[in-house]
Amino acid sequence: MKFLSNPLVRPAGLFALALAAGTAQAHTGHGTSGLTEGLVHPMGADHLLAMVAVGIWSVSALPANKAWWGPAAFMLSLIVSAALGAMGVSLAFLEQMIALSVVLFGAMLILTRVKLPVTLGLGLVALAASLHGLAHGAETPESGFVAYAIGFLATTAVLHFGGVVAGLGVRRYVAQKANWVMGGLGTLLGGSGVYLFSQL
Repeated sequence: MKFLSNPLVRPAGLFALALAAGTAQAHTGHGTSGLTEGLVHPMGADHLLAMVAVGIWSVSALPANKAWWGPAAFMLSLIVSAALGAMGVSLAFLEQMIALSVVLFGAMLILTRVKLPVTLGLGLVALAASLHGLAHGAETPESGFVAYAIGFLATTAVLHFGGVVAGLGVRRYVAQKANWVMGGLGTLLGGSGVYLFSQL
């Protein structure tokens, strides 16, 4: 597909591959166990939806040469807050706030036509990521934080990349209806977040 030749996709793909390659160098034994847990952990519905949404939003709402800022802001905030979570820092009603972060990302997709200020959008991305990071860190396995962190960062990068590809696909193939598509995706995402919240 032609949109895969987009200059944004190449560095994002190389970054994801670099992270994946880094995981292959993790030590065996405890490191392997922690790595596996890290790779799997972000696959919960709330984390997965949020991370894919960040990729879609970044391509749709940020200038083309700055679209990587969304995933970068998310991952930086994620790893910092995960380290804090591993040290015991937490918040009351954390799971509920994580579910509401999915609603937030749904609203951000709906509002792509409005064009939020870049700093505000990135701030919201980083804030949501900090909630997800605290949850990741709180579940650090006994095998240790480093391999576990490599694992969840690798999965996060892949999910962001999937969102980027989806966003580029919307831009290329349904550009004239992009606002409607983003509105529909945002509504579905927001509804999913409300449902996840109701189950807590």
